[in-house]
Amino acid sequence: MKPLSHEELVTQLAEMPNWELLDEAIEQNFEFHDFNEALSFLVSVGLLAEKADHHPEIWNVYNRVRLRLNTHSENTITSKDIALAKQIDALLGD
Repeated sequence: MKPLSHEELVTQLAEMPNWELLDEAIEQNFEFHDFNEALSFLVSVGLLAEKADHHPEIWNVYNRVRLRLNTHSENTITSKDIALAKQIDALLGD
């Protein structure tokens, strides 16, 4: 998997304003009404990730979730990360 160039990354992130570039990865924080909503979201993300064979780093505390995407084999961001991020955004209608 080829890493994205800086220009490609900037272009993609401009279309995904809720994702933030941090240390060779993209991250987004989510907040839900309660733990049940957060857990339901995480299950949906997990199903997408498994289908894509691409697994995010996930943190969850009660109603808060943080997802971090990077292609571990490349130690940077690739099109796999962007594709999964867009699918995650679609779960929430973003």
